Amino acid sequence: MSTSSNRMPLIDALKALAAMLVLLNHFSSYGPLAELSREAFPALFNWFFEYGRMAVQIFLVIAGFLAARGLSREGQALAGSPFPLLWKRYLRLAIPYLAALGLAIAAAAVANQWLDDDFVPGRATLGQWLAHAFLLHGILGIEALSAGVWYIAIDFQLFALMALLLWGGRRRLIAPALVLAVATLSLFWFNRDAALDNWAIYFFGSYGLGAAAWWASDRRQMSAWLGVIATVAIAALVVDFRLRIALALSIALILGFSRRTGLLERWPDVRPLAFLGQISYSVFLVHFPVLLLANGLFARFDLSSTNAAIGCMLLAIAASLGVATLFYRWIESPAASQRITSACGGLFGKQRDLLGKLPGLTTRLLTRFVGRA
Repeated sequence: MSTSSNRMPLIDALKALAAMLVLLNHFSSYGPLAELSREAFPALFNWFFEYGRMAVQIFLVIAGFLAARGLSREGQALAGSPFPLLWKRYLRLAIPYLAALGLAIAAAAVANQWLDDDFVPGRATLGQWLAHAFLLHGILGIEALSAGVWYIAIDFQLFALMALLLWGGRRRLIAPALVLAVATLSLFWFNRDAALDNWAIYFFGSYGLGAAAWWASDRRQMSAWLGVIATVAIAALVVDFRLRIALALSIALILGFSRRTGLLERWPDVRPLAFLGQISYSVFLVHFPVLLLANGLFARFDLSSTNAAIGCMLLAIAASLGVATLFYRWIESPAASQRITSACGGLFGKQRDLLGKLPGLTTRLLTRFVGRA
């Protein structure tokens, strides 16, 4: 998370838009609230259902853009080992993610008492939780405990793949060339095979477009690469048109041109958008538990009218933003995350110290026991 001194308002605005579209996609897809509300606004709800999920492309491009900024700001190879960076990235994603899984498990347990619907996850098992904790649930084909959690696993895979490519390049120009070569392979081949959608390689075309936009937007170098990006992506669309790739290309070009012109750091200067962008990951994580409870309460009180469904949905959207605000403050924010990491580290340290003392304690206890005997 960027600090306030170097925030990029345009990225905040795009993240805010993407988070709300994902939220509205899920709210228009699951439970009696969606079914009844669609009767009043069929065209609107069908649009959110069909196209809201494409907002994930915005997150993918932004993630690639920021990864290039953090790992290879000037197109250089990654000098040190990538594994400490991967652990840091895992903690950044996993601390709020695992907390949100706890909320989703609790919300599902409550909703299951009142609502019989396939969208409510069943009772979580230890194996299921471990698969989610290690970000392997999609690869192993295990039922998701919350909507959208596949993206967290993909985000980590994408960051890991990019870090390894930049590390493997070992030279200034070869490293980004490897990233762009793999992104090109993804755009032309891997992204066309839906069977690969649990793997980073399926999404790396969009991620690579974001990285390329960062490198190409540097005025001192690679200034012609924006044209190269567009040419490669358009050629991939000619081979097989995919609206999601067209959207990813548009976002990459917007980011590239806005950085070159300076708009990235200046526009739009709208505080609510900046705040919503800041808490967008929290919105992404907590809105589904809120949706589960909202649908459960709707069924619990035996409500059935369209107007009641619309009112409950609006309240659930507002509640999602409120819960996300608190979740960001207590769990996701850098300060809160650091506190949690430190607390966990202290706990594990005490356990490690205790385990280290066990042999000595055991020896002393045996000595006393033998002596008394």
